[in-house]
Amino acid sequence: MRGEQLKETLQAYALEIGIDVFRVTTADPFLTMKQRLIDQQDKNYASGFEEPDLEKRTTPKLLLDDAVSIIAIAVAYPSKLTDAPRGKAGERRGIFGRSSWGLDYHQALNQRLQLLEKKIEELSPGAKTRSMVDTGELVDRAVAERAGIGFSGKNCSIISEEHGSYLYLGELITDLYLPPDQAVEELCGTCNKCIDACPTDALVEPGVIDAKRCISFITQTKTLIPEDFRYALGNRLYGCDTCQQVCPYNRKKHATQHAELQPDPEQVKPLLIPILSLSNREFKEKFGSLSGAWRGKKPIQRNAICALVHYQDKSALEALRVMAESDQRDDMRALALWAIGRIAGKVESGYIEARLAVDSAEDVQTEGERLLLEWGESNAV
Repeated sequence: MRGEQLKETLQAYALEIGIDVFRVTTADPFLTMKQRLIDQQDKNYASGFEEPDLEKRTTPKLLLDDAVSIIAIAVAYPSKLTDAPRGKAGERRGIFGRSSWGLDYHQALNQRLQLLEKKIEELSPGAKTRSMVDTGELVDRAVAERAGIGFSGKNCSIISEEHGSYLYLGELITDLYLPPDQAVEELCGTCNKCIDACPTDALVEPGVIDAKRCISFITQTKTLIPEDFRYALGNRLYGCDTCQQVCPYNRKKHATQHAELQPDPEQVKPLLIPILSLSNREFKEKFGSLSGAWRGKKPIQRNAICALVHYQDKSALEALRVMAESDQRDDMRALALWAIGRIAGKVESGYIEARLAVDSAEDVQTEGERLLLEWGESNAV
């Protein structure tokens, strides 16, 4: 089967198996992206989650011998939570970002890519393929941009005129020739809404993000975070959608065509206080199907504590005291103590002093002393 016919056949099949956008680019190196990554590292803007080998991230032929073409796919995900439960005093709720709604997108896209690989083998026996989603070496955004799925916006998301930026991306490298598509024109123009709206000024300039300041990244870390960022989290448990919510290309974009990607409102907008006491097993049972569960329960519990401070939820004080007194993790006891101080205020100075007298963990001492110093009640020398 010739390249053009093969591409048309695969494109039609892709639509049948739930792929919304199917495009093709060459397996040539991504030289522009390589320079962007070098600049990102030089400025210390990288998150640390990325594949460290820049050559593998930008040279497809290092990942598949004789690579010729790359199929880029995109699957649209929902942007609206219908029948969302409402939080209220004593029953405050957090929120998972839209990219974590429904079935873990790694599973959803890998299932589609595996079917595409089988189809290629059926049509062209012996063909070499290698597919990846997010955790692979290649930069998904670079592949999608060059293949013409969309343009790279000022918020560093791939933006499609048809689907907006609420898109999951994946790619399939092959040794087969498929006619490549053309990149599309960048259409942000003079709009800077995403840059202006970013809660932590992580978008340092158009198309450049300091990942360490991005709330989406911060929600996935496992350590204590600076106090200013704790407030910036708001009620976010995982991810951040602000730069996409304000994007004009996302107006009225809401994908409902993929049943497995539709959110369970109680799962993605859960009550905060019960999260604090979840066991590992309970966490997996409740949140394990979400991509936002990939780092385990600790970041979600930490972010839930910050959200309770955001809401100034006094009904959480009892649960926070339990954590401050009995949690096995030093940093979580410290954060719980900080939250008690921030919610209840100086009236809890006696409780905090009592905890410092019996808990010598460095994180606990640091958080407690900082509160007492602020209130002018520290006995520290």
